[in-house]
Amino acid sequence: PYTARRNGLGTVSSSRWYHSTTSLLASSTAASDAAKDDASKPSFLSVLWRFTRPHTIIGSGLAVPALHVLAAPTYAAAFSARSLASMVYAMVPALLMNLYITGLNQVTDVEIDKINKPDLPIAAGDLSVKTAIVTILVALFASLGMGFAHPMFGTQGLNVALWMSGILGTLYSLEPFRLKRFPFFAAFCIVAVRGAVINAGFFAHARSAAFGASGSVMECLTTDPRCILSSLYFAVFGIVIALMKDVPDVKGDEQSNIRTFSVRMGAKQVFSGMHRLLSLLFAGAGISFWKMALSTAVPRSVQVGRAVVGLSAFWASWSVQKKAEPVDATDSKEVYGYYMHLWK
Repeated sequence: PYTARRNGLGTVSSSRWYHSTTSLLASSTAASDAAKDDASKPSFLSVLWRFTRPHTIIGSGLAVPALHVLAAPTYAAAFSARSLASMVYAMVPALLMNLYITGLNQVTDVEIDKINKPDLPIAAGDLSVKTAIVTILVALFASLGMGFAHPMFGTQGLNVALWMSGILGTLYSLEPFRLKRFPFFAAFCIVAVRGAVINAGFFAHARSAAFGASGSVMECLTTDPRCILSSLYFAVFGIVIALMKDVPDVKGDEQSNIRTFSVRMGAKQVFSGMHRLLSLLFAGAGISFWKMALSTAVPRSVQVGRAVVGLSAFWASWSVQKKAEPVDATDSKEVYGYYMHLWK
């Protein structure tokens, strides 16, 4: 009897030990899997960086100092303390507005992006729509607030650039307007922002805040040759970007009934026409700078600078054509890779 009881107790103890061990192992496995998921989950900062669409935010960031240099009366003035302060002050709200515009486009295009751009944060499930909305609203109000916050740097040019970019970006993406559904108006929004709004707005801001000159945005856009040429150049570049960006998105746009030029005319025709147009734009800029480099009315340093810019433009023209040769216009990944090359 003693042995039986002992064996019976032993059996019960073994059963309990088995179940407790199994539960412990299961809990450890679940904890390990959760730890792996947490380790593989991207940080909020990396998700936010992807959410900004880095190629556009880098372009906007470079535009502000470039336009300050273009508007400067001398090289010394371009890199003065006041000019650098004006650059930094304008760059912050410009980047915040860029975040608002690109973020709003992602918030309103979640289903399309799941087809065309599944790696974007919202489409990939790395960022919730609610968090994205909060982020873009904070960026919008902070950007517009900075336009008025400083008595010297809150210029008319800065506010025109911010408000017009914000308005056109909203009309482009948000219902009931959603101008991106209409090829002409979609292209107009991009060309207007990348051409006139950014160039004339920040050029006028630089003249006023950094160099103490007077003049409204419209005055710069209609009377200053530097502002006019810059705006025209980037308007053409904006046309290329506006049409080229839709080439790899044909599948999702067709399913969502967004009749872009690529959907209407065909990806091959748009791709071919746009890379040729951009190549001609660079070649034309190269010829212009080389002609100006031959002028003897400017210092030698200016001649050398113009010659270098001219050579760079010729190289860009060649690169645009060379990189386009092996691209299959019907392959979304190849076209998207080429599109990103244009931003670089």
